[in-house]
Amino acid sequence: MKTYRILIAAALLVMLPLLSQAQPPQAGEGQRLTPQVMARLFPAGVVSPEYNADGSVTFRCQAADAKSVELDCQMLPQAMPMTKDANGVWSITVTPGKPDIYPYAFVIDGTKVADPNNMFIFPNEGFKYSLADVKGPEPSVQDIQDVPHGKVSYRFYHSNTCGIDRQMCVYTPAGYNPAGKEKLPVLYLIHGMTDTWETWFKVGHVNNILDNLIAAGLAKRMIVVMPYANPYPEMMRQGLADRYDSMDTDRVAAEIIKDVKPFIEANYAVKTSARDRAVAGFSLGGRQALATGLGNPKEFQWVCAMAPAIFGNEYETNFSNGTYAPVNTINKNYKLVWIGTGTSDFLIEASRGLDAYLTKNGVKHTFYTPDGGHTWMNCRDYLTHIAQILFK
Repeated sequence: MKTYRILIAAALLVMLPLLSQAQPPQAGEGQRLTPQVMARLFPAGVVSPEYNADGSVTFRCQAADAKSVELDCQMLPQAMPMTKDANGVWSITVTPGKPDIYPYAFVIDGTKVADPNNMFIFPNEGFKYSLADVKGPEPSVQDIQDVPHGKVSYRFYHSNTCGIDRQMCVYTPAGYNPAGKEKLPVLYLIHGMTDTWETWFKVGHVNNILDNLIAAGLAKRMIVVMPYANPYPEMMRQGLADRYDSMDTDRVAAEIIKDVKPFIEANYAVKTSARDRAVAGFSLGGRQALATGLGNPKEFQWVCAMAPAIFGNEYETNFSNGTYAPVNTINKNYKLVWIGTGTSDFLIEASRGLDAYLTKNGVKHTFYTPDGGHTWMNCRDYLTHIAQILFK
């Protein structure tokens, strides 16, 4: 027994220095967020984009080893080469034609990347763009203004149509209580191809536009529901679909009517008649909005298609095969059929064909053709227009 005690005492004598070294160090300079520590943890980047007093914008990219860097920005007709300085920073200064929010990316040796120094990102399944928000001398309808602000909520629901759990964004105006007595009409707003449920919020600035128009008395108070209209990536991951059928509209229409709409009506105080429901969408979302709205006159009386992805004269077939309600019933069943496509948009000819077909058949509708192409700059303009018409 005495031998064991001697051995234990000897072991403790050997371990004491090691135990003392294992104690947490005392607070000192190395544990404080001093400028030196911050510089080590977060190396200084560059300012990009930098908004200059003359209305120009300077973009910068740190890529010391790159052989070429270009700016690909929707304020420019084509990608422009950037210039490299002695510190390996590439830069370019450009002036947009007008204040707006412009998607952009850097093309570094042929690879397109978002600006790592800009926290404002374009939500998209494929491309990764940043956003340059160029302000004018006065705030625009898409800017935050000194008005009562609504909110955007992220909501999750189960889709029986798709067999998966899904997400959406929901805008509600200032002062609205989802469990209150005020019941509001609903706009179901669909994004474009490869966009997500966040794109109308983060790129379309739907909340700012509605806040400002409502405050000015130019738009009715409404709820805006922004679903994710592409269930295929998750369905394919779970073995519920074997391919992405981008042109199909049946699944999206069914999900909005059978899953999204019931979720909204169960969780928000909303009006539930067709005259208090609108559906709108951009690009592929415009195609889906036409099928969802014109194909279901008992559910929607306001249908707005923004640069819809329709091709050739397929709209004639859609009116005859049941995808859309018969053309001779449109005036009776709908309060608004609205089409908007920019004059430089690659889909303008199909929109002109649809406009001519509706006109020939005596269908009351609005055809809006501003300047511009297939861009989110035009999307915000489309939304500003329809928001002032809906539910009046």
